[in-house]
Amino acid sequence: MAAANKKNRGAKSKKTSSARKKATKSKRSSSTDMIVSAKESPAERKKRAGKILTVLKKLYPNADSALERTSALQLLIATILSAQSTDATVNKVTPVLFAGYPTANDLAAANPVDIEKMIKSTGFFRQKTKSIINACKVIVEKFGGRVPETIEELVQLPGVARKTANVVLGTWFGKNVGVVVDTHVGRLAYRLGLTWSSKDSKDAEKIEHDLMQIFPQKQWTFAGHSLIWHGRLVCQARKPKCEVCKLAKLCPSAFEF
Repeated sequence: MAAANKKNRGAKSKKTSSARKKATKSKRSSSTDMIVSAKESPAERKKRAGKILTVLKKLYPNADSALERTSALQLLIATILSAQSTDATVNKVTPVLFAGYPTANDLAAANPVDIEKMIKSTGFFRQKTKSIINACKVIVEKFGGRVPETIEELVQLPGVARKTANVVLGTWFGKNVGVVVDTHVGRLAYRLGLTWSSKDSKDAEKIEHDLMQIFPQKQWTFAGHSLIWHGRLVCQARKPKCEVCKLAKLCPSAFEF
C-alpha cells in the first residue's frame, strides 16, 4: 500500500513538473512575442496592420455601427446615448425618443424631465439630457437645424468629442477623418500591438493617432467598426477567444490571457 502511494505521488510529481515546464515555455513564448512586437520597425508594423485589415475584411465585410438610425441627427443622438451603455440598450430607447422628438428643433425645445425619463436606462441620463438638448440648440441656432459635416463644427456641439464626431462623419457622411476609438478599439489596438505612443488602452487620443498612421485613410471608418465587432465577438475584455481568433498569428498578445 505504501509503495503504491509512493508511486502515485511520484506520478503526480512528474505531471506537476511537466505542467510547470509547459506553462514556463508558454510564458517565455508569449514574452518573446511581445519583445518581437516591441522591436518592430514602423514599416513592419504597418505591413502587419495591413494583414490584420485583410483578415478583418474577410470576417466583417459589412462592418457598420450597431446603432439604429435613419438620419445624421439620430446617429448623433444615439452615439451620445451610447457612452457608458450598450448599443442594444440605446436601440430600445431611441425609437420612443425620436417618435416624440423627430427634429433638432423638437429636442432643443424639449422639457429635460421628459427626456430624462425616456433615456434613463442608458445611464448618466441627466448629463446626457443636457448634452442632447444643448447640442440641438446649437444645431438649430448655428447650423440651421442640420447636423454639421465637418469635425471642426461637430466638436463645437455640447457633449460631442472627437469619437462621436468620427462616428457621425464616417458612418453617415462617409468621410474618413479619423478612427473611432471606443473601449473595444482601445483594447484591441493595445493587444494587437498597433499603438506605441499610448500609455494604456484608454489613451484614446494617442491610440487614434497611431491607428491613423498605419491604416489607409479610406479604411479608417471600416477599421474602427470591424475592430469593435471583433472585440465584441472574439477578443473580449475578460476572456478573449484566442483559440478561435483568426488574428492570433498576427497578435503579440495571443494566448496571454
